[in-house]
Amino acid sequence: MNMPSGDLSNLAPDYIRAIAPYQGGKPISELAREMGLQEANIVKLASNENPLGISPKAEYAIQEALLDIARYPDGNSFALRAAVATKFQLEHQQIVFGNGSNDILELAARAFLNSGYEAIYAQHAFAVYPLVTQAVGAHGVEVPAKNFAHDLPAMLAAITPKTRLIFIANPNNPTGTLIAKDDLLAFIQQVPKQVLVVLDEAYDEYLPVQHKSAAVAWLADFNNLIISRTFSKAYGLAGLRIGFALCHASVADMMNRVRQPFNVNSVAQAAAMASLADEDFVARSYALNQAGMAQLTQGLEKLGLAYIPSFANFVSFAVKDAALVNQALLKNGVIVRPIANYGMPDYLRVSIGLFSENARFLSVLAQILKSNE
Repeated sequence: MNMPSGDLSNLAPDYIRAIAPYQGGKPISELAREMGLQEANIVKLASNENPLGISPKAEYAIQEALLDIARYPDGNSFALRAAVATKFQLEHQQIVFGNGSNDILELAARAFLNSGYEAIYAQHAFAVYPLVTQAVGAHGVEVPAKNFAHDLPAMLAAITPKTRLIFIANPNNPTGTLIAKDDLLAFIQQVPKQVLVVLDEAYDEYLPVQHKSAAVAWLADFNNLIISRTFSKAYGLAGLRIGFALCHASVADMMNRVRQPFNVNSVAQAAAMASLADEDFVARSYALNQAGMAQLTQGLEKLGLAYIPSFANFVSFAVKDAALVNQALLKNGVIVRPIANYGMPDYLRVSIGLFSENARFLSVLAQILKSNE
């Protein structure tokens, strides 16, 4: 069948045509096709996924949910909503569910931005912030980073009467930097009440106790705070796409008005509920991540490579000719994440994997660096 001729892209608004689509980590199957490799011999450390997989409780819940897959999911996620409300000691109407936390970020943008408003985000912060801002025709304001981290005073100074959203990732992706709780609270206290702060906490489960977020308690004092969480990282449900927002009921109401019906499927809801109940799995994921972070950072130090100290489940490191090194890693069946599109062309980001996966990455990287001498 022949494709009809004629380019209709000009029918889309200018701000849509100007969007550079989000580029995710390369899938194992794609690399296998490109390089003629066996999938079983490929190590993927590119997308900050949980190398342990999913909770056994979640796996059982998924099997049970499949028996009722012909039915539409609960559009209000009632059972999961009750579980999240209990965990965080919030009211049901303070919760919004999304098809991954990316959906939460988009819902915030769709509900509170338009072509007359601005959103602020940091340099080297998550690429989805400018994407969702541009997709609704709003103006994005990128504030230069300070030591690869959010410069909070500069972000405050960037606020104008047109500002409606400020996106903050804590820990940040792809740099792994963390804002101290006292500094973050002081920042929110200074943000005008008509400006919403979207606090993206996708990696909070990987934080040591002393660094874990206190933001849920702040919701009682700040109606303009939106906390975004995900089941894609420590809970291992990346393929099911489920995230949620915690916020004031009036804010949640607006986000729910632009939310697609049935945006969270029934299998994801069941798996998320079971995952919340499996604290042992999250604890094991945290312990593995701590050990893997030490393994990778010590290995990078032995190779003489500088890295950004990370509080997440990945680490970004500097390497000469990063693009060429990335290609060499791919040829050897190791997938990491180039982050030139984050304004960091001399860095690569590697996710924490199993011990053997981390060792494979370090071994291959050492061989590449030696051959490049």
